[in-house]
Amino acid sequence: VETGDIGPKIGYNNMDNGFARFDNVRIPRRNMAMRFAMVDEDGRYEKVVMKGGSKNADAASKVAYITMMQVRAYIIHSSNDALAMACTIAIRYSTIRRQGYNSDADKKLAENAPNEIQVLDYRQQQYRLLPLLAASYAIFFSGKHVLARLKNIENQLVSGSTAITKTVVGDIHATTSALKSYATAFTADGIEDCRKACGGHGFLVSSGLVELSNTYLQSCTVEGDNYMLPQQVVKVLLKLVGAMQSGDAALLKDHKGTDMEYLIAPLMALMKENGGVPNKSRFVFPTTNGNAQDFLDVSTILEAFQHRSACLLLDVAMQLASNMAKSSAQQAWNDCLLGMARASRAHASYILLRDFYNGLKEEEEKSSSSCLGPNEIQVLSQCLTLLGLYWMDQYLEDFLQNQSISPGSIPHLRQAILDVMTKLRPDAVGLCDARDYSDFRLKSALGKFDGDVYPAIMESARRDPLNQKSADGGVGMGYDESLKKLIVGSIGEYKKGLSGTVSRL
Repeated sequence: VETGDIGPKIGYNNMDNGFARFDNVRIPRRNMAMRFAMVDEDGRYEKVVMKGGSKNADAASKVAYITMMQVRAYIIHSSNDALAMACTIAIRYSTIRRQGYNSDADKKLAENAPNEIQVLDYRQQQYRLLPLLAASYAIFFSGKHVLARLKNIENQLVSGSTAITKTVVGDIHATTSALKSYATAFTADGIEDCRKACGGHGFLVSSGLVELSNTYLQSCTVEGDNYMLPQQVVKVLLKLVGAMQSGDAALLKDHKGTDMEYLIAPLMALMKENGGVPNKSRFVFPTTNGNAQDFLDVSTILEAFQHRSACLLLDVAMQLASNMAKSSAQQAWNDCLLGMARASRAHASYILLRDFYNGLKEEEEKSSSSCLGPNEIQVLSQCLTLLGLYWMDQYLEDFLQNQSISPGSIPHLRQAILDVMTKLRPDAVGLCDARDYSDFRLKSALGKFDGDVYPAIMESARRDPLNQKSADGGVGMGYDESLKKLIVGSIGEYKKGLSGTVSRL
């Protein structure tokens, strides 16, 4: 038996990852965990039939995946912390950093008030950071929901409940796969965007964002590569499409209460209208007011995301059927991979928005027992609206393709984003502070709670070994050994207390 460490990684080096190599090692059969499956003395493999008979046996065959899905759920939930910490650093710094003069600079100068603009007041900076902050809250609610649901499924499986069918286990597998793929990629990109939003100071290790990014990047690969997982998602969702096409009422009934139940109504509407060909969604974003107000209703935004997901999924189903008629199954599947990635992303983004919406609704119903008051619910609802509109703007081609949004309404969508950002701007720092990250945890000179950024940057720079003073004092290491030799006689003599020297260079 040979064991060892796999070596340095891009990040997450506090976790030991090792290898084990076995050469002519026999492992006794009694060492196998055989609660749900077993191997007899002749080497035959068989499933263990649990309570509930054959109906539950299918679900039991998936119980081995529960642990893996729980790890994915923890990765999803931890993404909200990583993204929220990056947003906290970038947003706090963007309120301290000022650049560019106000139009009433002379008036402010006369009043002895700051006459430069806070960087966060620039629309471009708001568009870069506020949706990321909103997404961190959405991922929090989804992570919380998935962890609770997985725990419930595990408890019922272990107790032998017949309520957990193969459809239910497949659904949570699709949910964790979609969310892990989308949330980790969005978070990794978001942390990097936060770093860039800090300008030149984001380049410093003392910003805290460099280490945060390197440590988090591993999440995009572990427990399923983000470009492979969408195949797992769509494989499950296509079974729903197949059940609807075949009219399997029993199988459709099994989808009740699952995360993909929302797809049934829009898919049914598409199939009835277009005979299975998703030419366009039956849903069209209402333009009652003919202005930005049309895009501020959360229920309508959620409905638009439902139909987007259904259209993209049916696109994949129809493309796959068409491809298989003229090529091998393997090639047909391969040609659909890009469409699968889009369908998985649409499924994940809807779940994130839905869980955010449901989480706020639950807190609102708790009333006095909730930690959120009416004001907090209102601000977080604005975050939800902004996130939905931001994703619509980012993936506008999906909504234009299914014709749920007309090209003429795009200016109203973008004006709605500006309106919501205006409302959220005064609460941006408060939304960061609400996460209660200590300075010790952030490890950032830019994201300090007291806002004393520039002294912290200088203090961090002074601690660098290269900045330890030389024997002459006041100058850095290397002066005595190198730079002093360039000084010629008294012409360029360096003296303490004098500003600068004259060099022969």
